Amino acid sequence: MDVLDSTQQIAAGDTISIRILEDRRDALQQVVAVTGEVQAPYVGLVTAKGKTCRDLAFAIKKELEKNFFQHATVVIAIDKINIDDAMRMKEVDLEFYVMFGIVAKQGKYDLPANEDISISQAILRAGGFAQFANKEKVKIIRKTPQGNKTILVNVDGIMRQGDLERDVFIRKDDVIIVEERTVNF
Repeated sequence: MDVLDSTQQIAAGDTISIRILEDRRDALQQVVAVTGEVQAPYVGLVTAKGKTCRDLAFAIKKELEKNFFQHATVVIAIDKINIDDAMRMKEVDLEFYVMFGIVAKQGKYDLPANEDISISQAILRAGGFAQFANKEKVKIIRKTPQGNKTILVNVDGIMRQGDLERDVFIRKDDVIIVEERTVNF
């Protein structure tokens, strides 16, 4: 059991094999549940997520030796890694910005790593301005070492007159706020 993998952690959705040598049966292959648990022979549900094969084998061995075997040898291997879970772990590292206010679709948007997004492009990604949006005073709240900085941008001037030198690029964790235009009747 000391030669089992002690580096790769088991994740939800991975397919693993569990074999108890003293049981003389074939290995039991199963998928780790979203809860991170697997059904170990004789023991029942055990948490596998976050453990290495070696850690899980010793945890099951300890339980088996309490009630079922005088000496238990448990062999565990990861047969298939869940690609979706590996991709989700990468997604955690993605950069994003947030869009609030009078736009078609408010929410959190991914900031592509390989291209710059300007304020006008961010507004278009959010489906454009809603009917009563104040297009001339769009706020970008940016975190800086000195504290939050508010940048006011005339997006109407950028989009209608082509004032592209004022088209500010969005950065990681920016919050864009499109306020409602004051309408006097």
